[in-house]
Amino acid sequence: MTPASSAAISALRSGFISAAATGCLAFALLASPMAHAEDANPVLAKVNGAEIRQSDVALAEEELGPSLAQMDPATKKENVLAFLIDMKIVAKAAEDKKIADRAEFKKRLEFARNRLLMDDLLAVEGKNATTNDAMKKVYEDAAKQISGEQEVHARHILVESEDDAKAVAEELKKGADFAELAKKKSKDPGASDGGDLGFFTKEQMVPEFSAVAFAMEPGKISDPVKSQFGWHIIKVEEKRSRKPPTFDQVKPQIEQYVTRKAQADYVAQLRQAAKVERLDKPAEPAAAPADAAKPADPAKAPAKK
Repeated sequence: MTPASSAAISALRSGFISAAATGCLAFALLASPMAHAEDANPVLAKVNGAEIRQSDVALAEEELGPSLAQMDPATKKENVLAFLIDMKIVAKAAEDKKIADRAEFKKRLEFARNRLLMDDLLAVEGKNATTNDAMKKVYEDAAKQISGEQEVHARHILVESEDDAKAVAEELKKGADFAELAKKKSKDPGASDGGDLGFFTKEQMVPEFSAVAFAMEPGKISDPVKSQFGWHIIKVEEKRSRKPPTFDQVKPQIEQYVTRKAQADYVAQLRQAAKVERLDKPAEPAAAPADAAKPADPAKAPAKK
């Protein structure tokens, strides 16, 4: 109870407010919050007396989603409101024709109801799970695995054949600039950047390439290396220990991961407790006794009479 309402009640009990004033005060106290709520959720249209409010438009925008993505806010609002008006009109016509009594409609309605119940409950479970502590723990566990992992910054020149690769290697030995030669000779899409691959970990490249690149010292150029893409000449520019991104940089991805994991775990828990009977598959045949699976021993067969 607020100090203002406490004071008003005390005054009423003391008899300092007239009956007329009491009625006005009560109306003001009750009507004020309602007025604010209606201001925040105004009626935008009426269809045969049925109201369409701002909250209805917001819900429809959420449901229609991608189809509205390219519209500016004013156009979006106008289109959604027109859609809701048409929906109200057509829904009333469907009610008049008793569409809701059809078996197919009832099935679809039940499906939609179950889907909404599932989506809302899983949204709640996911939201409850995404605490700051839970997300920080996921981040710290992942950061431990990343910290100290080696990364290599390299360039390469990719050609079709071993002979082409050897020819490139010879030009480099004679002092040709690696980046300029990559632009001229490499068939890799990154050739315009001088064959620059940036920093990468072992798992990000094919094994044959990584094995050579991670064994080299910075500044060195490899012999021809064959992979599924062709023949490579590799130059290692730099090596470093990988550093994880900051928590804030990956927070959206972590939040998504924690949410989905919580939802999946919750569904698995419910499934484990539920009695599920699959009637679309034949029952598994009973396992045969161990002895029955063995061929008969001829030595133990009964003698013929």
